[in-house]
Amino acid sequence: MYTTYSTFLLAGHTVHRITFDPATFTDADLLWLPHHQQLSQAGRKRKADHLAGRIAAFHALNRKTIPGIGSSGEPQWPAGIAGSISHSGTQAVAICSKNGIVGIDCEAIIDEHEAREIQDGVIDMREAQLLAECGFPFDLAFTLAFSAKESLFKALFPRVQAWMGFDSARVTSLAAHTLTLTLTCPLPPFAQNQAFTLHWCHIDTQVLTLICDA
Repeated sequence: MYTTYSTFLLAGHTVHRITFDPATFTDADLLWLPHHQQLSQAGRKRKADHLAGRIAAFHALNRKTIPGIGSSGEPQWPAGIAGSISHSGTQAVAICSKNGIVGIDCEAIIDEHEAREIQDGVIDMREAQLLAECGFPFDLAFTLAFSAKESLFKALFPRVQAWMGFDSARVTSLAAHTLTLTLTCPLPPFAQNQAFTLHWCHIDTQVLTLICDA
């Protein structure tokens, strides 16, 4: 599969990015992955996305190892490392840190009509009002809320080890380059009303959200 590698900084953290051409993917490309047999029944898109994400993670880990697949489908990072992977369209990103919690997510900006249709499953009335008053177009603000919750849940999962719905956290502020999520329920070891600050950026037709609390 044809790929290009680059990095950029978000809130002082290095994000490793792979841009890839899924049309050039072949099953033989998966043989690079130690866990390639676990993907034998996956569809072509899933395979290409997964491969691109693991290449990004390989760079994030200083080209020393490739994260496997955990029992819940999560990346298996080396001991002492917290990391996260995301992919959207023809882009995959990864980041890791030696300590703390780490979550990253990239999303194509959701069309406003679609956002209005699905918003009840992602945000509550208080969040909808906040997004309407934040000064950003609704499609951008909604996509940021969606993405930020994905980033937070990825970051918390290694410690919570439980499924988290979109109603588990609420957007309580949205500003230029930062967003705050507050837990609406206890997720041990994290307490109800615990707040987390995420950073975000807008790249072309996508947004990227990041929590890296090292």
